[in-house]
Amino acid sequence: MSIVVDIDVLMAKRKISVGDLAVRIGITPANLAVLKNGRAKAVRFTTLEALCEVLECQPGDLLRWEPEAS
Repeated sequence: MSIVVDIDVLMAKRKISVGDLAVRIGITPANLAVLKNGRAKAVRFTTLEALCEVLECQPGDLLRWEPEAS
């Protein structure tokens, strides 16, 4: 996958748990884990907006593109 999700990095910097973040953004911890581990196929803008609000960051701090290894 060429899109890398860095939610765990920001969670560590902000010292927030998966459970607490899930509650604050309004999704289940299981769905947050899917997103955090890069297994999600899509993310709603409302979820991205909530993540940015709670983690006090920009979307580019959460998601980045890396070229696939050839």
